[in-house]
Amino acid sequence: MKRVLLKLSGEALAGDKHTGFDEPTVTEVAKQVKQIVDGGTEVGIVIGGGNFWRGRTSETIDRTKADQIGMLATIMNCIYVSEIFRSVGMQTQILTPFECGSMTKLFSKDRANKYFAKGMVVFFAGGTGHPYFSTDTGIVLRAIEMEADGIYLAKAIDGVYDSDPKLNSNAVKYDEVSIQEVIDKKLAVVDLTASIMCMENRMPMYVFGLNEENSIVKAMTGEFSGTKVTVS
Repeated sequence: MKRVLLKLSGEALAGDKHTGFDEPTVTEVAKQVKQIVDGGTEVGIVIGGGNFWRGRTSETIDRTKADQIGMLATIMNCIYVSEIFRSVGMQTQILTPFECGSMTKLFSKDRANKYFAKGMVVFFAGGTGHPYFSTDTGIVLRAIEMEADGIYLAKAIDGVYDSDPKLNSNAVKYDEVSIQEVIDKKLAVVDLTASIMCMENRMPMYVFGLNEENSIVKAMTGEFSGTKVTVS
């Protein structure tokens, strides 16, 4: 693939601490992404904010404000992870859909394409910039805008199951599933808005477990063992 977008779970980056960052985990991610970039693939990154904030669990904070806190959490994550990426030899830029002082650059497709052309890893932080939209919707929107070849979702579990494997020991994993089936069966790969956007724009997704050894490299170089979400 020429260009892909990779979604990293904030919780997964926290490792066993479940909050903040686990630097060895993030460094391992960085080393794997460097292999992909060195191989000629352009990589964009979206990171969830769950290692800092899960606003939908709050019963007291206004939803708009809760979502704004979540946007800021994704920016903190991207600044940190971007620096780890730089420490292993990559060039990076962080783009946000709103002004964020000198910490990030304002998103535009032309600007992102310029950075990709220079071999940089581009971080898309701050979600869509609007409340009521998740980072799932954010990554699908950016993947469509940037004409990516696919979306890779690195999660805490190793693929898509017919039920929650944490609650059902007999849950069955899909090797391949259509986006229509994801919607019909409410399999929650991504939220409904993001799922419909993928279906309408024929954007494939690949779901795999981040914590498996060399999982990102394997997922993007033909040793994929997660779940492919098809759009045809």
